[in-house]
Amino acid sequence: MSDTLPSFDDVRAAADRLAGRILRTPLIRHRLLDEIAGATVLVKPEPLQRTGSFKLRGATNAALLLDAEARRGGIVTHSSGNHGQACAAAAHMLGMKATIAMPSDAPAIKVAATKRWGAEIIPYDRHGVDRDALAATLAAERGATVIPPFDHPHVIAGQGTVALELLEDAGALGLEPDTVAVCTGGGGLIAGCVLALEALAPKAEVWAVEPEGWDDTRRSLEAGRRLANSVTGSPFCDALLARQPGALTFAINHRHLAGGVVVTEAEVLRAMRFAFEHLKIVVEPGGAVALAAVLEGRVAARGGVVGVVVSGGNVDPGVFARALAG
Repeated sequence: MSDTLPSFDDVRAAADRLAGRILRTPLIRHRLLDEIAGATVLVKPEPLQRTGSFKLRGATNAALLLDAEARRGGIVTHSSGNHGQACAAAAHMLGMKATIAMPSDAPAIKVAATKRWGAEIIPYDRHGVDRDALAATLAAERGATVIPPFDHPHVIAGQGTVALELLEDAGALGLEPDTVAVCTGGGGLIAGCVLALEALAPKAEVWAVEPEGWDDTRRSLEAGRRLANSVTGSPFCDALLARQPGALTFAINHRHLAGGVVVTEAEVLRAMRFAFEHLKIVVEPGGAVALAAVLEGRVAARGGVVGVVVSGGNVDPGVFARALAG
């Protein structure tokens, strides 16, 4: 893996590379959301993406950049579900083998979806195993290439196509975001978005949104260095349980982000219900945190334009039922 930081040119190249292989998700607006936020809110709904999350963008971009020899060896990753499913789908698309190390407590719906793409699943203890070391061992055994969940230049560049599309479609409406809220775990999605926003909307404030107890990006931004999570918070937002920001992602994020905000489990549940009832999309807990921050007024741009990245929709049915029950 290269430790060279990706650039906006890499995001542009990723968009060209991914054309026809991923969905260009639309922008969604709703009058009630605008009223609550006191702003024009543009929602980027990645639950509509193939595999149900933005992760397909980065995984596919990275897989497409493998040479012929690497493709023969296949790919390996570790993931709680969305990135694993994305790698499995990308591998299937390109005729490669995929091995996915998944936490033993990963949502069953994510495990099943990953298996359906033909991937080999290796369960592991989320709290007792070094995920990076496990992935490296599996790759060495199989002669495969590791595509990590977030700290990889090709993954980051692929994720940046989310913001590139958002900005292009907002521009077609005569709008430019003043503020953008992005769900944040290891920081790959928001880092890619930063690359696009720096180039095309440099005045926009970009906010990382994290679940309570997993606010490593917020604390790292305040400290000016990477800080780890205690790993004792609730696993409710399973898609965002990174141990600490990535080295590459933090190198990008610390230079541009306005800061980080935190939302509670109850606020996430309310956002999931709002998305279902009014936006007509199914959102998983980790995918709903940015919307929750806007609904709760944690991220605000009164009278302005707010972009909200809703990052995924692969939710366990029981969890979703809980959200709808209010």
